[in-house]
Amino acid sequence: MKIIKEAVAGTLESSDLLVKVAPGAQNRLDIHIRSEVIRQFGSHIRSVIDDTLGKLGITEGDITIEDKGALDCAIRARLQTAVLRGAGSPAIEWEKMQ
Repeated sequence: MKIIKEAVAGTLESSDLLVKVAPGAQNRLDIHIRSEVIRQFGSHIRSVIDDTLGKLGITEGDITIEDKGALDCAIRARLQTAVLRGAGSPAIEWEKMQ
């Protein structure tokens, strides 16, 4: 899957996150994370993001995440939604989304 346009998902409410995706440099995946809980959970947040992007087959793009203490399920859902919007809503392979 390839990100072809800018897209967003989520909010900046407490316990949620805002995900912005955009096309990036060729063969480069840039991930920017801002979080209120980065010191306590930064490595875990990054692993959830990496896992989700890997399952979606995203290898290039510019991803910005502004986290307000979201749970893993919210991180995955918001990231999946933003990527699908940014990819022009291709056919979804639901098996990979779990």
